[in-house]
Amino acid sequence: MLFSKQSAEERREMILNGNILTTLLFLSVPTLMVGIIQALIPLSDGLFLNNLGGVLVASSVSFSQPILNTMIALSQGLGAAAMAMIGKLYGRGIIRAVKETTLQIFVFSFFIGLGLIPVCVILAFFIAEYTTPEIKNNVFIYISLYSLVIPFNFLASIYNAIKNSIGRPEVPLIRIFILLILKIIFNTVFLYFFKLKIFGAVIATFCSYVVVTIWMYHDLFIKKDDMRLEIKKYKFIPPIVKKLLRIGFPSMISYMLIQLGFFLINTEVEKYGAISLNAQGIASNINSICFILPASIGITVTSMVSMNMGIGNIKKSKKIFYCGIATSIVIAILIIALILPLDEVLTLSFTREKAVLEIANKALNIYTYSVISFGIFCVCQGVFIALGRTKVPMFMSVLRIWFFRYLFILFTKSFLGVYSVFWGNLFSNMCAGILFFILVLKINWSNKNV
Repeated sequence: MLFSKQSAEERREMILNGNILTTLLFLSVPTLMVGIIQALIPLSDGLFLNNLGGVLVASSVSFSQPILNTMIALSQGLGAAAMAMIGKLYGRGIIRAVKETTLQIFVFSFFIGLGLIPVCVILAFFIAEYTTPEIKNNVFIYISLYSLVIPFNFLASIYNAIKNSIGRPEVPLIRIFILLILKIIFNTVFLYFFKLKIFGAVIATFCSYVVVTIWMYHDLFIKKDDMRLEIKKYKFIPPIVKKLLRIGFPSMISYMLIQLGFFLINTEVEKYGAISLNAQGIASNINSICFILPASIGITVTSMVSMNMGIGNIKKSKKIFYCGIATSIVIAILIIALILPLDEVLTLSFTREKAVLEIANKALNIYTYSVISFGIFCVCQGVFIALGRTKVPMFMSVLRIWFFRYLFILFTKSFLGVYSVFWGNLFSNMCAGILFFILVLKINWSNKNV
């Protein structure tokens, strides 16, 4: 493969001096494939849960996931900061500093994940008390047990950020592909053969992440490579961690508030019963493919812009932004043309219950269109993250979910019912995408934050 034949210096040279569109597409291919596989993971989980666990189990997982994602969001915030810091150092060619910073972030994130385990268990108790009786027990079990997976989620997020920041998006592709295969295997074992239902769903995820973490450790600390890290040389360096938190804190808060917003939206859907909640979960699983693909372009834009800004190449960084916007829009249009004609076929693979199918099909035909504006939003977010200006993405993300979407749902649910959620998705992504694009056009690209 061409990816494996390139040295770290050749990859760096390509990003800094190669053709923008060619490089963007070249790096985006594995990132897009990561997006597809990443979307297939909850999709495959949903298929197992709906067909083997039943409506109540699937509804419980759909309800619980935003709560867990609120914790996992912290790792995404750290990952965004890691990409900005490591990308600029790598762009300058300071490899020793890159390795030192990478090791600090990787170890620090793991301990943050460990610290969140008791937090999740406490949350599980309180949240379960305020859910409907039909899913209460399952929600408590799922959230409390899934807390054991959180540290591994952190390591996975940071690992992806590390590889993307040095222009190696094909490596996260390998990791996520292994994770998908393992999830299918363990879901088959614990849900199909052992019929453990909600317990099986968590155990399958835990086992999958443990195996993948062993693989990541080998890749980072054992495999012979010019970017190999040495854990025995680890020594806590406060300035690096302080910088990580300074840059990452706004992103961490942003991702947490987004997931909290999704949880509040789920509570609105829950009021319409398990059928509506299950339908929303099915539609979300299918649409995750639609949204992850253009969002992947934003990740590539972050990597390319951060490295070019590391050597002060503002002109090329701007060109990368425009290429990213155009590419994201084209991908979004292709997705819409592919998914919508197949909506009924896709939803039927999850369930045969007519009441669930009716809501899920209508949902797909409403908010799938918002993938265009969501792609624009992600590319704009990628630019600000690359520049180390993470407060703006935090503000925009909160605005998108809490103001444009959640308030829209509250104001329209009296006459739109459960469909206010899906129209709110379309409305919020469209407004936020347009506003974010305008902000990038007005930004001063001189960056001294990283």
